[in-house]
Amino acid sequence: MKAVQVTRPGEISIIEKEKPIITKENEVLVKVKMVGICGSDMHIYHGTNPLATLPRIIGHEITGEVEKVGKNITHLSIGDKVVIEPIETCGQCYACRNGRRNVCKQLEVYGVHRDGGMQEYLVVTGNLVHKVDQNLDWKEAVLVEPFTIGAQANLRGNVKDGDIVLVMGAGPIGLCCLKVAKANGATCIISDLNEERLVFAKKWGADFTINASNKNVKEEVKRITNNEGANVIIDAVCIPKTFEDAVEVASVAGRVVTLGFDQRASNVSQLPITKKELTINGSRLQTDQFPKVIKLFNEQILQTEGMVTQQFSLDEIEKAVSYIENHPEEVRKVVITFE
Repeated sequence: MKAVQVTRPGEISIIEKEKPIITKENEVLVKVKMVGICGSDMHIYHGTNPLATLPRIIGHEITGEVEKVGKNITHLSIGDKVVIEPIETCGQCYACRNGRRNVCKQLEVYGVHRDGGMQEYLVVTGNLVHKVDQNLDWKEAVLVEPFTIGAQANLRGNVKDGDIVLVMGAGPIGLCCLKVAKANGATCIISDLNEERLVFAKKWGADFTINASNKNVKEEVKRITNNEGANVIIDAVCIPKTFEDAVEVASVAGRVVTLGFDQRASNVSQLPITKKELTINGSRLQTDQFPKVIKLFNEQILQTEGMVTQQFSLDEIEKAVSYIENHPEEVRKVVITFE
């Protein structure tokens, strides 16, 4: 069977490997139908993801069809349309014992620490395979995983009905955060440097947009909120400056959520954190968000039209990567199909 492998920085190839088989009674064989290309995949391609080892079959935004199930699998049947939860955890460390397995001490992510879903077939343990409505289009199902990231950020920010939420960054993850926040009943402000992204965000439900290239985000948020500030700030840009701004623009008793891995230090004093009694939360991957997000997808509460902007076949992987590199302003989500 065919698979997409980053062999070394800047080199991506289609390789041939043996089709995997079920060897345990709790495993599932999935015929992969579509895989999304994430920013983290591009970091692996460039050799700038410190967590990945090469060579690596990439891909963690995976949807497909159940081809075979182990004897102990009762929640799935052959032919089911499914999505894959791409994390393996130890189940024993402090994080796992406290319902935070997304930061398991021995966490392994498919497509990062172990080979991922950009291959024609994949065998995973049954607890990681989630059934979705058969009526969902593959282009909808493939977005479940990134929406779980948005759901986790909302969980970490305790976003609730009536909150004013500022999402920094209108890229794919920022848009997922926006959609989930709106589903939670929040009023949403979103900022970005790209006006086209902001126009799309407005179509997706943003109540207010701020173009950070020509407006002061902090001043605009204060104006929109009558100087109260945003109750929740989700930083999906994740550079030192946005984190600094998030702390400053947060309301009293506000919550700041950061999704980034930038190792540069931010200049944030203790005073605003203590004075406003802010809650500062990191948000990584997701824990138990798949069932919640799938329910929102199945019930059509989360509409995803327009998120997938380009579609390439498996054999066109180099073309897909080149398109992402050379036309970033035209890309929200690129997907690879296995038909």
